Amino acid sequence: MSKKLIKSGVIVSVMTLISRVLGLVRDVVIANIMGSGAMADVFLFANKIPNFFRRLFAEGAFAQAFVPVLSEYHTKDEKNAAASGHGDNNVKLAVSLDETKRLIAQVSGTLGVIITFVTLFGMLASPLFVILFGGGWFVEWLNNGPDSVGGEKFELAASLLKITFPYLWFISFTALAGAVLNTMGRFAVAAFTPVLLNIAIILMAVYGAEYTQSPAYALAWGVFFGGLIQFLFQIPFLYKAGVLVKPCWSWRSKGVTKIRKLIVPALFGVSVTQINLLLDTLIASFLITGSISWLYYADRLLEFPLGLFGIGIATVILPSLAKLHSTNSPTEFRATLDWGIKVISLFGWPALAGLMVLAQPIIMVLFMRGEFSQNDVLQVSMALFAYLSGLLSFMFIKILAPGYYARQDTKTPVKIGIKAMVANMAFNLMLAPFFGYVGLAMATTMSATLNAWLLYRGLKQAGVYHLSKSTKIFIGKLVLSALVMASVVYQLSNDFDVWLAMNFAEQVLQLIMCIGGGCLSYFIMIVLLGVRLSDFKVKK
Repeated sequence: MSKKLIKSGVIVSVMTLISRVLGLVRDVVIANIMGSGAMADVFLFANKIPNFFRRLFAEGAFAQAFVPVLSEYHTKDEKNAAASGHGDNNVKLAVSLDETKRLIAQVSGTLGVIITFVTLFGMLASPLFVILFGGGWFVEWLNNGPDSVGGEKFELAASLLKITFPYLWFISFTALAGAVLNTMGRFAVAAFTPVLLNIAIILMAVYGAEYTQSPAYALAWGVFFGGLIQFLFQIPFLYKAGVLVKPCWSWRSKGVTKIRKLIVPALFGVSVTQINLLLDTLIASFLITGSISWLYYADRLLEFPLGLFGIGIATVILPSLAKLHSTNSPTEFRATLDWGIKVISLFGWPALAGLMVLAQPIIMVLFMRGEFSQNDVLQVSMALFAYLSGLLSFMFIKILAPGYYARQDTKTPVKIGIKAMVANMAFNLMLAPFFGYVGLAMATTMSATLNAWLLYRGLKQAGVYHLSKSTKIFIGKLVLSALVMASVVYQLSNDFDVWLAMNFAEQVLQLIMCIGGGCLSYFIMIVLLGVRLSDFKVKK
């Protein structure tokens, strides 16, 4: 099992790395043409709203409810195929996917109707969404008219949302296809698909701006076309896997009903982080221009290690946990969760240490050109420091939450999610008046840490999983190694003024030296402390 998990994890992580690198290129392009000004704030807002609903209808709550049920159906079909004794592989394949294909048809048809209505409503009611999540702009529009800075932001945001909202429709079916392929052990396609979105946005930013009213409109159309291409890209792979089916409405079928019961609480539980980010956006709309952009760029840098390791491991672990639960294998279930914790700890702690020390140089090298100024570097770095203090919490949530969803328990995470969201609102009110947008990042980190702790405590109390003494010692070794790495990187790095005085080539070379030296020192330390590959075997 561990070899299969490692292989799948490597595949997803490599594909995710390609996507994240292109995502950074995309953000570099956005920073270059718009910086952190009013137009950047508005586009990032218009991109965030459909992405929030994506978490609800696509990769988030829906996937967490759909994958365990799909795994259950697929496991039963495999048993039926084995029992049928067909010698012909084609016949065996048809038999083994019978119930699975029926469930996919029912779910895709039902989801399709719902998501179509939601998308149309989002496009028609775009001003309402701006009022809800960009209240500061709406208030200024009411008080000072459409020619004020806030008024212009309000009207532009409402216009851009009409273009970006259809992305929700495309990405929902892309996520459905990805969940199906992942459940069948084909992880590479779904992991690669986000690359296409980044390519579409980059191309529209570079070549489409001259054909639109402003760069913000070009980027919005990039989101639209990126969603469309992602959706079309999945179809041939579904056909090849034998699961391309004709959707049908089936609200009351057994499988859809089961998913509906699981998804309602999961809508809240899995999307707590996204809801918190939207609350941050609402509050940031009342703050100085640039607040939304600074938080966005900091969040994007945080998402690089989080997506590469946390989400990558979580993607492969959920189907495995769901299958282990359906086959009643609690010991291996616990061992698989432990494997996930160890792997993200192995990469999470050095990522935290390295980004803490090199935050400003990295931001400088990636973004400081065009409209992105030295002041923007400092502002983004402060938000990033606040987010980074919760990096491991964000990662642990990605591993611990599947421990509930794989057992088809969505009620417990939603209760925990409500507590975390209420805490986040309280932290926002406490910190934002004193620390501005940095206070919002601090509040998000604190609520994520609370969320992770409550998820772990719940699994421990239920007897599902707890950190063993050996795992705690293992994590302690990684933390010590990461501290040594941070010290080495700090010695190799330069003061901020020295980085500013370098040209771009010198900055890149210095950054490569710092990262290379840090990675080398980290892996030397973990070897000296006795960390071995055998520590990552899933013990049955």
